[in-house]
Amino acid sequence: MATVEEIPIQVPSAVAAAYRSATETERLQIATRIGLMLKVATGSKQDAVDRLKQTMNDISAEAEANGLTPETLISL
Repeated sequence: MATVEEIPIQVPSAVAAAYRSATETERLQIATRIGLMLKVATGSKQDAVDRLKQTMNDISAEAEANGLTPETLISL
């Protein structure tokens, strides 16, 4: 099982009050949903960066295969 950490987040007062009045089961469900939302939000950015890097590498490899080298670019 993955380890968990507590992180402070700021929410509107009404949301904080509703959370405090929730049952333990409801709090666990809320924490699970928030955790998943944060995972998706942070993971998708990294995936996008990884795809961009891969695309750049692919373009670079294709350019080199077609005879374009860093030296050629400098001479332009």
